[in-house]
Amino acid sequence: QVQLVESGGGLVQPGGSLRLSCVGSGIIFSIYTMGWYRQAPGKQRELVAAIRNGGSANYGDSVKGRFSISRDNAKNTVYLQMNSLKPEDAAVYYCNAFSTRTGVVNDYWGQGTQVTVSS
Repeated sequence: QVQLVESGGGLVQPGGSLRLSCVGSGIIFSIYTMGWYRQAPGKQRELVAAIRNGGSANYGDSVKGRFSISRDNAKNTVYLQMNSLKPEDAAVYYCNAFSTRTGVVNDYWGQGTQVTVSS
């Protein structure tokens, strides 16, 4: 059974930092592209950041220069370091694992973790 379990969300003041973690199980973690997405109320889910199995990463325009994604394949964990948080960063953040390595699409999601940015 595949599980992606996020942690690290919470309430932070504008300008503050949070680090999200996502631990994967039931998959060969190292072959997956791991991503963070977010969804705010009334808005579509959007890509925040993704990191490929080789380590290259890409970011959504709104978080470039403030957020950083990394992975530790030995721990089956992907991280999202979020700095200089803004109220508009508030959302439910979801971890995603995606791979087509086996010839089929494997696309898994975590349950989400809430990030609230407010003074």
